[in-house]
Amino acid sequence: MSQGHLADLSFSDLGIAALLILVNGAISLALRLNLEKKLALAAVRTVVQLLAIGYVLQWVFELNVWYVVLAILALMTLIAGHASSRRSGLRYDGIGADGVLSVWGSSWVITAVGLFAILRIHPWYEPQYAIPILGMILGNTLTGVSLGLERITEELNARRDQIETLLCLGATRWEAFRLPAQQAVRAGMMPMINSMSVVGIVSLPGMMTGQVLAGQGPAEAIRYQIVIMFLIASASALGTVAIVLLVYRRLFSAEHRFLYWRLVERK
Repeated sequence: MSQGHLADLSFSDLGIAALLILVNGAISLALRLNLEKKLALAAVRTVVQLLAIGYVLQWVFELNVWYVVLAILALMTLIAGHASSRRSGLRYDGIGADGVLSVWGSSWVITAVGLFAILRIHPWYEPQYAIPILGMILGNTLTGVSLGLERITEELNARRDQIETLLCLGATRWEAFRLPAQQAVRAGMMPMINSMSVVGIVSLPGMMTGQVLAGQGPAEAIRYQIVIMFLIASASALGTVAIVLLVYRRLFSAEHRFLYWRLVERK
């Protein structure tokens, strides 16, 4: 039995696909959502950004030197770390650095485990593996860190009186912080848990789909996807815990005081 293959896509094919965004525009007009300009801008940005990164990655793949790959990985991480702190409506001095540190530490440690101990890529900087794997891990770690940061700042702000009462009654700073921390870590981990619960039944992950479309056997593609899912889950959990602990370090002093005045609304 002959095996089918995907045809090369032309710019006219991309144009036909782009016309489908008109469905979104029609819904916006029909319901008066006033999203037409945002949809158009988002569509243009999608095309420009993906075409640009496509040319960059083609150059990186052809060059295949460790310092260029490392620079690309660092740039990706910095962007993800910076974005992780932008969702929170409350902020404090150093929130951007904490976002970068939590995303960077968790995603790079887990990616290193994946590349060196599990997948055993040689050389480790092979761009067709290192860049996509870190990219998938970063995207999900960013979500976990962002949700965890948003939740912990909201919890601390809402529970200020309760926290200060506990401290006045002799509780340690960790005892006063523990309940908000639990809520924040739970919020950061839930999206990944939900995703893992339905993977393969409701949704087919991107890596597995890409490998199958490229002609790899489903069984092998599934094994790779399982590895990636566990790497992503671990990095997301570590990143969420890291940002919560960094907030703890910023907003609670060694004298067991809640430095609530450092937490301000985003302007």
